[in-house]
Amino acid sequence: MGSRKNPVVFEDYFPAMMEKLGTEGFMKELTNGFQLLMDGEKKVITFESLKRNSALLGLEGMNDDEIRCMLREGDLDGDGALDEMEFCTLMFRLSPALMNNSKELLEEAIFPFH
Repeated sequence: MGSRKNPVVFEDYFPAMMEKLGTEGFMKELTNGFQLLMDGEKKVITFESLKRNSALLGLEGMNDDEIRCMLREGDLDGDGALDEMEFCTLMFRLSPALMNNSKELLEEAIFPFH
């Protein structure tokens, strides 16, 4: 998601965050991230809201095509926007370490006291 001149490098901090915050705390942080990026009226992340708030992610250099690509990558229902579930799913997909441990994380989230 970057141009050849200025590539965007994604460093996977999610596993460390998960370890530090636990499943519930990590999911709360994802929710907070979603709320920062969403359109306040539509309650979804739109092209416009992502473009406006991309600096919050450290992605101020993203061009319009890269923003559209990011939205398409996470848009599971084809409505052109990301709801909270699509956003969280996209964030997990961007983290190879979380994807590798997804079964354990799901079980911890569903059965926290086992």
